[in-house]
Parts: sequence; C-alpha cells; structure tokens
Amino acid sequence: MAPEIRKFVTFDEEVLIEGFKKADPAWRLFAVAAVLTNPWSGRFVEDLKPEIQAYGPVLGEALTQRMIALAGTGDAIEAYGKAAVVGLDGEIEHGSALIHTLKFGNHYREAVEATSYLSFSNTRGGANCPISVPLMDKHDAGRRSHYLTIQFSIMDAPRADEIVVVLGGATGGRPHHRIGDRYQDLKELGHDLENPAAI
Repeated sequence: MAPEIRKFVTFDEEVLIEGFKKADPAWRLFAVAAVLTNPWSGRFVEDLKPEIQAYGPVLGEALTQRMIALAGTGDAIEAYGKAAVVGLDGEIEHGSALIHTLKFGNHYREAVEATSYLSFSNTRGGANCPISVPLMDKHDAGRRSHYLTIQFSIMDAPRADEIVVVLGGATGGRPHHRIGDRYQDLKELGHDLENPAAI
C-alpha cells in the first residue's frame, strides 16, 4: 500500500528587505507540499492505522529529501514545521493521522538534527485555500524570533478527495527581531528558569 501522490508543490521566498530595512543575510522561508488521494475520503473508517503506517514513512522521506535539497543542508534550516489540509470529503482527523506520527515527522526532525517538536496546523478546505505552516526554532520552543508562518495556496488542491501534506522551514528568525524571548517574560514574572518543571 503506497500513497497516490498527484504532485509535489514547492514554495520558496527570499526576503531582501523587511520593515524598510535590509535583511542581512537574506531571509528564506520555504515549503514542500505533497498532494495525494485521501484513502479514507467520503466514508467513516474506524481504523486508520494501516494507512498511517504505510503512508507516513513514504511522505516523510519524500518531503524531507526535497526540503534538504531546497535548503542545501539540514544545518541551514533553523525553524521548522508541518501542516495538513484535508479536502471537503475528508475529516481533519485524516490530515492529523498522516502528520502526527513519528513515522512521518522523525524523517525531518533527524535530518535537521532537531530537538524540539514540530509545530503544526491541521485544517480542511477546498482548492486554492490558504495553507498555513507554523514554524518554530528546531531547538528552542521559547525563541520568539523563530515563531513564523509560511502561507501559500495551490490553485487546484486539495480536491474534495485529496489531502495536502506539507513540511516548512526557514533559514533564520525574523531579520529585525526585537520583542525578546519567552524566558525574559517568565523571569520578570518570578519563575525559576533553572527548574523548568516549575513553570
């Protein structure tokens, strides 16, 4: 059993000026989407596990390879995330099934040597709907400079019986980050940063 992938779509944005000031170095955000037939479309299926186990590794490997090719190396990716958009004849659960499995996400996580979890979104929509991929620092979930969102659309996807599965990444945080990190707020509120379990 293998996913029926209709096509791959690549998004690549290179920001040279942000907020009327040069971005130095240039800031890149990119994503790769797989448009595939939803194996559960149009009906209720109690056990999603067989397709999860069959599809997850294939999608994780294919999308990760394309992401690393876009970035050049895994080290170049500082922020990362994932997303799924389910066509109108499917459940949001179907998108979640494909991206919320280690058989999918670990391919990307290991390729970029990440230690934090992959931020994510799961939505449903029709062709050309917005696809939002939230990102965060691959090592530090509290680093606000890397709280980012890639947004794009695919003119003919998802069809009603399709799912769009996406990996996203960025070469850095916002170029002129100046709002501080989560830890500064916690410290001001009197939290013990040496004891994360207490936060």
